[in-house]
Amino acid sequence: MIHPEVFKPVDHELISRIRSLDPQSIAASGAINTGSGLADFEDGIKVAIIGVPEYRAADYGKYVECDLNRFREKFYSLKTNSGKVGIADFGDIIPGSTLQDTYHLMTNIAAELSKALVIPVFIGGGQDLTYSIYNSYAIREQVINLVSIDSRFDLGGPEDPLNPSSWLGHIVLKQPNFLFNCSNLGYQSYFVGNELINLMDKMYFDTIRLGIVRSDIAEMEPTLRAADILTVDLSAVKQADAPGTTKPSPNGFTGDEICQAFMYAGMSERVSSLGVFEYDSISDVTGQTAHLMAQMVWYFTEGVSLRRDDFPNAEHTGFLTFRVTVPERDEEITFLKNKLSGRWWMELPVEGKNKKFSRHHYLPCSLKDYQQACKDEVPERWWQAIHKMY
Repeated sequence: MIHPEVFKPVDHELISRIRSLDPQSIAASGAINTGSGLADFEDGIKVAIIGVPEYRAADYGKYVECDLNRFREKFYSLKTNSGKVGIADFGDIIPGSTLQDTYHLMTNIAAELSKALVIPVFIGGGQDLTYSIYNSYAIREQVINLVSIDSRFDLGGPEDPLNPSSWLGHIVLKQPNFLFNCSNLGYQSYFVGNELINLMDKMYFDTIRLGIVRSDIAEMEPTLRAADILTVDLSAVKQADAPGTTKPSPNGFTGDEICQAFMYAGMSERVSSLGVFEYDSISDVTGQTAHLMAQMVWYFTEGVSLRRDDFPNAEHTGFLTFRVTVPERDEEITFLKNKLSGRWWMELPVEGKNKKFSRHHYLPCSLKDYQQACKDEVPERWWQAIHKMY
């Protein structure tokens, strides 16, 4: 059960002003905790927005803040999307007396919302908070895929405490482990170096360099479609588009590219938790980053409204089936294409493997993967997934 006293309510005057100015705004239709608690939240809520102003694990070398009124002013002034996805805003988590208290509270909130089939969208704070989201799945012993949009890998060292630069390493080393795959989208080589790139390759994690992603942004879609958790370091967006981040950089995703990624994530039937981290409202002098975050979340909710439950079933009804034999492995790869959505999957040979892999029977892929197999080449996605099961 989620107790309302753990949240700081949203500014009532802010929401009232937006509602009075525009009856078609998100503010006019969303269930927003402005002081009355959570009792009035109605059924049909699919997305819950939760601020997390928690930076105690980080040492940025500067003072940062997380004033999410800026984000809310921009977000709630936007028009409701075409699908009218039910949105609730719980307000901001009140940080616990210790950092561990905040981690524990966030894990419980994520777990409770997931049980209610509501997607939590955590905003603000350090990316170490991803560890709390992961734990909400681990306590249910659910084997998951995690996608990180980040210019860095955040593995840290084996002795490093949990912080925004080491959170992924803590997830990888945690036992028992429930991480099937981790994908990084948009890393920048001068921030990571060859040693970490090789380490990620040895773990058969997907790492896609910024330039590769930007050369064909649509190829991000299968990776995001496979995700259970999407965690985003806002510093992965170029400083010109998002100056209000903890580690701004001149290179990165553009605003429209990151919004497209959020649209893909929303459309995924699998994505059930989202985190947008490393926001610094002090550096966000003009509110540009808050405005971009608002549009990112808008695109995510738009994607959620377009979910069509086109995941493969055991009978493959509604799908076209293509079987390709790859001589390199003397093995047949089965591809499935949904007749309505046009999206592709590869079937993985999970029979006889540990039952924890059963929900990973079908791997999202693209037309390019099928075309690659037709050229007698093993698709990289399939190759890496197979190695994780052995």
